[in-house]
Amino acid sequence: MQRVDLGEVPYEQAMQWMADWTAERRAGTAPDRLFLLSHPAVITYGHTTPVTDLPGGLARIPTVLADRGGHATYHGPGQLVGYLVIDLHERGPGDVVRWLENGLIAALGELGFSTVRRDTPKGSPSLVGVWTPDGRKLASIGMRIRGGVTSHGFALNIDPDLSVFDSFVACRLADVSMTSLRQLSATERVPMPAEAEVRDAIARQLEKQP
Repeated sequence: MQRVDLGEVPYEQAMQWMADWTAERRAGTAPDRLFLLSHPAVITYGHTTPVTDLPGGLARIPTVLADRGGHATYHGPGQLVGYLVIDLHERGPGDVVRWLENGLIAALGELGFSTVRRDTPKGSPSLVGVWTPDGRKLASIGMRIRGGVTSHGFALNIDPDLSVFDSFVACRLADVSMTSLRQLSATERVPMPAEAEVRDAIARQLEKQP
């Protein structure tokens, strides 16, 4: 899988590029790729997100409809976004979301952070993502599969403004607290990694995942 490092990219621009990336993968003119980047502040949401989950009309952060699974989430400075454009016909029919969860957990473990994945009880909002053992959410995952090729991916909180999550309901989970590597570093006395270290660990561990 080829790693592509980008800087801060406006969300709408990244979506235009993603259409090209997935078309290239389906055509076989590009390999599986992991794009690592960040976005200016934006709240994105899926087609099934209730209006009541979104910020009010005077919100300071724009909201954008996304063509992915999942519900409302925040992207912004201090957060690492990873978009995966992978041909599942070549990788096999395994659960790509579970694969991504396990890869992120392994990467965070390499950096000294203990995290877990969670199964979703029947009838409950999705618990897909990466969590602390005490139930705080560190990374959100929302993916789309079309024509056997994935798009979208994950958002990992390194050191964002977590107060933004108080302005809307993230991932349909009204009672869940979001956290960040910055918070965990302080409470668990784990050295705070630089973003470059986080990018390296994630790319390395995803490449190792079967």
